[in-house]
Amino acid sequence: MRIRKIGVVGAGTMGAGIAALAASAGVPVVLLDIPGEDGDRGGPAKKGLERIAKSKPAAFMDPDRIRLIQTGNTEDDVELLADCDWVVEAIIEQPGPKQALYERLEKILPEHALVTTNTSGIPMSVLVQGRGESFRRRFLGTHFFNPPRYLRLLEIIPTPETSPQALAALTAFGERMMGKGVVLAKDVPGFIANRLGVYGSVQTMRLMQEHDLTIDEVDTLNGPLTGRPKSATFRTADLSGLDVLKHVRGGLAEATGEDFTMPQWALDLVDQGRLGEKTGAGFYSKQGKQIQTLDWKTGEYRPQEKPEIPGVAEIAKKPLPERVRGVLQLPGKYGAFARAQFARAWHYALTKAPELAYDIVGVDRALEWGFAMEQGPFRQMDAVGLDVVRQTIAAEGLDEPELLRQAGDRFYSEDGRTFLAFDGSRQTLPEAEGVVSLAAVRRAGGVLEENAEAALLDLGDGVALLEFRSKMGTLGEGVIRMIATALERVDRENRAGLVISHEDPRAFSAGANLVATLGAAREGRWDELDASVRAFQTATTSLRKAPFPVVVAPFGLTLGGGAEITLHADRVQVHAETYIGLVETGVGLLPGGGGTKELLFRFTSELQSYEEADLFEAVRRAFGMIAMATTSTSGLEAKKLGFLREADRISMNRDHLIGDAKLRVLDLAPGYAPPPPRVINALGNRAIGNLRYGVWSLHEAGQISDHEVLIATEIAKVLCGGDGPPRQVTEQDVLDLEREGFLRLLGTEKTQERIEYTLKTGKTLRN
Repeated sequence: MRIRKIGVVGAGTMGAGIAALAASAGVPVVLLDIPGEDGDRGGPAKKGLERIAKSKPAAFMDPDRIRLIQTGNTEDDVELLADCDWVVEAIIEQPGPKQALYERLEKILPEHALVTTNTSGIPMSVLVQGRGESFRRRFLGTHFFNPPRYLRLLEIIPTPETSPQALAALTAFGERMMGKGVVLAKDVPGFIANRLGVYGSVQTMRLMQEHDLTIDEVDTLNGPLTGRPKSATFRTADLSGLDVLKHVRGGLAEATGEDFTMPQWALDLVDQGRLGEKTGAGFYSKQGKQIQTLDWKTGEYRPQEKPEIPGVAEIAKKPLPERVRGVLQLPGKYGAFARAQFARAWHYALTKAPELAYDIVGVDRALEWGFAMEQGPFRQMDAVGLDVVRQTIAAEGLDEPELLRQAGDRFYSEDGRTFLAFDGSRQTLPEAEGVVSLAAVRRAGGVLEENAEAALLDLGDGVALLEFRSKMGTLGEGVIRMIATALERVDRENRAGLVISHEDPRAFSAGANLVATLGAAREGRWDELDASVRAFQTATTSLRKAPFPVVVAPFGLTLGGGAEITLHADRVQVHAETYIGLVETGVGLLPGGGGTKELLFRFTSELQSYEEADLFEAVRRAFGMIAMATTSTSGLEAKKLGFLREADRISMNRDHLIGDAKLRVLDLAPGYAPPPPRVINALGNRAIGNLRYGVWSLHEAGQISDHEVLIATEIAKVLCGGDGPPRQVTEQDVLDLEREGFLRLLGTEKTQERIEYTLKTGKTLRN
């Protein structure tokens, strides 16, 4: 079944967010809400769409995709849903209105159309009461997490009557088109992630109070130190909304009979309207540029602190399992808090997992994808060691759950290929179709070459993969050497082609190794720096000259040198959440690895075949992007900006990125020939003068500094082919100008100050 059009009923934050995600994926959407009362009966849906279009972070990957959404109201326009293949209901959390809507949908939807609810608390069996057999077979729960664009988890809740075909169609669409990590959950209150997450959040508040810790201390212990996101416990609650937490907690308590009571001081915040991010104050409050933290004892805010907890500094840089074990052994109240928190969280997961999920894999993925944890509870327990888990649970006076007794030494095998099932058997983790795991490639002996910074792997079918292994994908000497090695070996062995990518969760590449660059500049090793820039230019341009296809598969941060490698690929298979930019001006430089050249040639070539075209428009476009360090906010925007071409493609699901890139190589390989060298008409001094006039106007208005004038002038010289009259230039001509400008700027004191400041703070110095 192909899902070609989606209907969303309910234009609140969640419904409108789901609509924005679907439209970002290129799928037409009908968005309905209740009729308006001010004469505009479609007003509520329009306002919901307008609100989500202005949300930060952005709900749309490309603002223009809003045109794919048609709005209306549920009384006059329900017939607009008649040609939808999937309708998502996200209306008020009451059975009556939902059941009434389904009765209307059953009459107008085609026999194949799926209907799902985004409820998090009402049983599916209640919602389908009164519906016919066909409707019941096409009905499921789809529990998205907010904001839908950024939180990867999609819990799908089939009923006993849901057809396998409906479940398969929705799972495939969720994974491929919406980029979701799909987990099947049972029809129980809170499903998996919210049930475990809310329990953990409430327990943390109680234990903080019991052990007399501050919010800053708890979020220090519950953040990246123990494999959780920077938002930790209390910042996460602020982002979700304390009113939402109170509502979900209350619903879970009523539905399960379990104790999800929040401390009174937290309930008071809700009563006072201090709901978190959306009201400007919750557990944290921002006063100007200063972040303040709630003192839960007094209800007042104090300047945020970075608490120095004894023992934390010693374990902070160790691998995650050692950090967690270290936190459990902290002295005094900190260790007591951590042991109690982990013991209760582990015990609850062990006890409730069979009730909530179909296997432990689903539990781990739900927590990892829904709350950005590095490891879900079962993978975490394996990493810490089950003997430590047993000791920690026993020390808190809790019994040993049956699942823990069955596990023996591990829940997962050491190679991660099998896991403990709820019936006590060991099952093989199924391989997802189209997903390439580099860890599995390495386990199978697929490493062809490697050094400290990079490796060359065999993906099978004649395709090799160049893997960055440096921190944040930084491009040092080891990566440059491996590019040359990879190109030589793929050619020599007559392989089909090369993919460049890796599996870091954060960044494809944050750019060049600035530490080494700054050190060499301050020591005056200019011949070495010149050779280094030449080597990087050779590495990027050689990708295009190779006699086989090279496909780069970037994701996350793709900055500076990472963007330059991407620009020189035959094709790019980009993840939807990719942020590409030539950001060198932030550290006082210009793109020196072919990026300046490539934008110039790309934009000029688009215009050069038109006799009446003004080639200065291409120069101005490239100049603006480089000078302003323009960075895309998604793969879709990267295509609009020109970092990607029309033939480049987007993978919505990160898990499929490398597999998709491999398919692109195999598609291009038969009969492949590298593109011919390019020549363009450079505009010379007159164009430089036009650009400098604009730059000087900004300087006179006090918007840029003297050094920024110098940076902009060097960029202009490269883009205009250097001083002199208009002339034809080759790619090598512009590469030479680019390298010379890069080194001139690097030799200035102010650029070196910028680099040093960025290395120390991660921020940009405007000097």
